[in-house]
Amino acid sequence: MDSAVASGPPRGPARPEFWRSPLRGPWLTAVLGFVLLAGVTLLFVTGLLSYAAYNPDLAPVNDQTPDKGWLGFYLFSWPTSPYWLYRVNQGVHVVLGVVLVPVLLAKLWSVIPKLFAWPPVRSAGHGIERLSLLLLVGGAGFEFATGILNVQLHYIFPGSFYVLHFYGAWVFIGAFVVHVAFRLPRALRAVRYGSAQPEAGTEEAAGLVSPRPAPPTISRRGALGMVGLGAFALFAVTAGQSVGGWWRRTALLAPHGREPGSGPNGFQINKTAASVGIRPGDIGPAWRLTVRGAGRRVVLTRDQLLAMRQREAALPIACVEGWSTPDQLWSGVRLTDLAALVGLGADIPHALVESVQRGGAFSSAVLRDNQVRDHRSLLALRVNGAVLSYDHGYPARVIVPGAPGVHNTKWVTRVTFGEPV
Repeated sequence: MDSAVASGPPRGPARPEFWRSPLRGPWLTAVLGFVLLAGVTLLFVTGLLSYAAYNPDLAPVNDQTPDKGWLGFYLFSWPTSPYWLYRVNQGVHVVLGVVLVPVLLAKLWSVIPKLFAWPPVRSAGHGIERLSLLLLVGGAGFEFATGILNVQLHYIFPGSFYVLHFYGAWVFIGAFVVHVAFRLPRALRAVRYGSAQPEAGTEEAAGLVSPRPAPPTISRRGALGMVGLGAFALFAVTAGQSVGGWWRRTALLAPHGREPGSGPNGFQINKTAASVGIRPGDIGPAWRLTVRGAGRRVVLTRDQLLAMRQREAALPIACVEGWSTPDQLWSGVRLTDLAALVGLGADIPHALVESVQRGGAFSSAVLRDNQVRDHRSLLALRVNGAVLSYDHGYPARVIVPGAPGVHNTKWVTRVTFGEPV
């Protein structure tokens, strides 16, 4: 090892003169780093909140990461008010993740000579930093790639997106914290000293300044402007899917062709009745809703549900992929009224809601007691004055304020209050 170090770096990217861009330097890297520091921190916080919204500690059917252990230390009962909380949180999470892609790529480009530094490890501390860098780069690539694929509804990765993205986020943020701890003082000094390039080979250059730079074709501030322009362009063609309504037309990068026509039911869906194995007989005249709880059982037809007092609630649908709809006017039977049918009063417990769907994830979900008790939580039979379409959950679906879209179970056939799940 000593002889290899003494003989100098091998030919190729390990040699400083291999990298000739005049733009690379501590100032550019530091500015990009501070943008990512703020952006990634917000991404991580909104990601944690998104995970909490699924109430994963409530029941196994809600928990896609059963071995999370202490990683779920912060979980809390997800509130139903404000009703738009999940919609805003997930919109920020997804849009920000897409917008940060040019910044991330620019940051990786700015520090790529460091990935080939020679010798690879100089000390124990340097070795820890190098390992954190490997986990940082790999974790960032993995998290951004799986997140963007999920937004596009392309589940080509092995295993569950929720499991992969959840554990990947913790690996990434651990490496991110270590990296910030090592690099923050140097980044602060670089920003304080301004954009003037230090001399190559000095401590201030941090191994980023080329000893043989090519003639510049753009300034470092101009390069930052190009990165910012790219981020703004991605915002312009992504944010519309979170705003919904007319603005969805501007979301050129969002999956399209998932608006089932026009009219009262003409708003976005993720899964159709056919895609999850719903057969005509499952939701035809023989369909029944079974309500259980407190040792009692009631079976209802759709006509009997329509004969009960109908309530209304204006609520959006918001999904983990970042898309959401404007408020839709739902009408149906309150979940509290269903609980009263089996003798439950004010202290209504959690409820297991089950669908007739045969394939796909989230065929059932457990709603927390605060969700069940909210007066806006409905077993919806109609939307915007019209009967639910098959793809929107006919003959009945759940709609709950503030809940992730997949917990608003469609094609409901059974609601069970309070029993162990």
